[in-house]
Amino acid sequence: MWLPQIEMLHQAGYRCLAPDTLGCGHSDMAPRLGDYHALKITGDQRALLNHLGIEQVHVVGHDWGAVIAWMFAAHFPQCTQSLVAMSVGHPTAYARSGVRQKLVAWYTYFFLLGGLADRLLAGEGWLSLRRVFRGHPQMDEVLRRLREPGRMTAALRIYRAAIAPVLLKRQPQVAAPTLGLWSEGDIFVVEAQMTASAKFVDGAWRYQRLHGGHWMSLEQPEHISALILDHLGRCVPVTARTAPAGQG
Repeated sequence: MWLPQIEMLHQAGYRCLAPDTLGCGHSDMAPRLGDYHALKITGDQRALLNHLGIEQVHVVGHDWGAVIAWMFAAHFPQCTQSLVAMSVGHPTAYARSGVRQKLVAWYTYFFLLGGLADRLLAGEGWLSLRRVFRGHPQMDEVLRRLREPGRMTAALRIYRAAIAPVLLKRQPQVAAPTLGLWSEGDIFVVEAQMTASAKFVDGAWRYQRLHGGHWMSLEQPEHISALILDHLGRCVPVTARTAPAGQG
């Protein structure tokens, strides 16, 4: 889903990393629920940077990837030059965003039903992934990947391991300059959880409301790429460029 952004960032001279997080894509699946704790996943990203000898990065993430991006920026401020959070705001702002957000996020509670949700989401019924995330531009490809043995459960464990430690505990402030993007046609997250994120950013905060739906990087790739590139250009000299894209 990040290919258009990666291509534009490369053309602008940035190095771009888009790693598959634990259990996703071609990465290994872990045996225990606790292995998918959000801080462990952000720790994986930090270890990757250490392995590559990279000291600081811009961080970009969408949806669940935005949660990981927020967590990375909050817990590893010394590594974060800037942050772009798409659709989902700071985890604490999301958790405190009120009843309407709880209602539109009904599917996250369904995801907690181990075994049952795994089977139904992989099917074709009214609680299938195709129905829950209707409108995804690449759903056939998503289902092909998640129907591989163990992949659906691994994807759901990311949610299941995050509810208590991420959403029920106040997460740290973010020091890096941050751009929040939210689409007015998004049926999964409300605007308030993104705008309220300003209270959890100590660095410069910018917010932009977009047209379109939830899958912004797929629905309007050129516009999203331009917004990311503009934000990165505001935050770092041209001579020091590395930009990882968070999984969304």
